[in-house]
Amino acid sequence: MALLQTHNLNKHFGGLHVTADVSFSLEPGKIHCLIGPNGAGKSTFFRLLLGEHQPSSGTIVFDGQDITRLKSFQRINRGMSVKFQVPGIFGALSAQQNLQIALQHRLDSLDLNAEVERLLDFLQLREVADQQAGNLSHGLKQWLEIGMAISLKPKLLLLDEPTAGMSPEETFMTGEIVKQLNAQGMTVLAVEHDMAFVRQVADRVSVLHFGRIFAEGTIDEIVADERVAAIYLGQSHD
Repeated sequence: MALLQTHNLNKHFGGLHVTADVSFSLEPGKIHCLIGPNGAGKSTFFRLLLGEHQPSSGTIVFDGQDITRLKSFQRINRGMSVKFQVPGIFGALSAQQNLQIALQHRLDSLDLNAEVERLLDFLQLREVADQQAGNLSHGLKQWLEIGMAISLKPKLLLLDEPTAGMSPEETFMTGEIVKQLNAQGMTVLAVEHDMAFVRQVADRVSVLHFGRIFAEGTIDEIVADERVAAIYLGQSHD
């Protein structure tokens, strides 16, 4: 059974049809990437999944339950977590304190300290653990927020352009972090532009175009699809 499904999902903003009959399925234990040109409707679809927008019609099913009308916090309580493109960290606090805050509602002090130590190593933040999070490099801020997002032990991790603004080296490391999380059993849905990252991590790729699912398949199938190249992949080389 799919972990996440949408059925004929639609969203209108006035006369603009930004999500158009999207029926989407995400298998548990997979890394699924959502790509498409600017204006394809990726962000709107993402926010529909999170409950930040309400659909005009259609349904969203997560872990066997209809969550279409649930608020964002209710979806998070059911096992979703999200990392947005712009880091939502506490800039005046240290990296370690950020992780402690994210974990404090789930763990007691002994387990919390052990988990913070594990995450600092896993995210390669050990050397900057005591630095103010606001002073960290862009890449380190992104990894810190991934750590905060996974502190909830979600069934599904949603990533909104996790490698935006990163160097190739940081992008590759982010991909390795995502793959390790997936190996530990976490299902991942990522909206992403960087095709090197998509090729590195994706089990399956969906292409959105004008609010519709335009193509789906493995990364090799998507890259080989001339229709996709015409609308999207060719643009990435401009």
